[in-house]
Amino acid sequence: MIRHAVKNDVKNIIKIIDKIIVEMDSYENNQWDKDYPREKHFLNDIEKNSLFICEREGKIAGFLCVNRLQLDEYNTLKWSTDENFMAVHRVAVNPECRRMGVGSELLEFAEEYALENNVKYLKTDTHSLNTKMSNLFTKFDYDLVGEIKIPGKEKPFYCYEKVLDESEFESRIDFRREA
Repeated sequence: MIRHAVKNDVKNIIKIIDKIIVEMDSYENNQWDKDYPREKHFLNDIEKNSLFICEREGKIAGFLCVNRLQLDEYNTLKWSTDENFMAVHRVAVNPECRRMGVGSELLEFAEEYALENNVKYLKTDTHSLNTKMSNLFTKFDYDLVGEIKIPGKEKPFYCYEKVLDESEFESRIDFRREA
């Protein structure tokens, strides 16, 4: 089940983030660190109704932010369209819930949420060493647009986009109804 996050979720979100940071550090990925993302980022997302939680058996299995904001660095790239967009940020799967389809469920949700809000175009990025996230974007037919450099980060970030297909969304809904 995916729902809007609430303030009471933040403590558990930070616990998950801290576990993921340790994991990222093990392969020299400094995408996330002691300064980002932290409580203030998630509280801001909650205030703007843009943070979503995937729950499994009553615990947070993953989360992501979907909004209309992008990093200034995105402006250095040639995107396929200047169309109205939404961006996917801070995607995380609880390490205890990996290999259970949580990441896929979150991305499917982001796409459906965008279409429900009359947006047919998604942008996102991930650290160049975050192969798990890059592979998930590839699995969902996101196109690699290019690389950006984020201040304070040594390695580049890969930027992805996807033009959403409403018929794909409809077939997902039909499939879920049949199941």
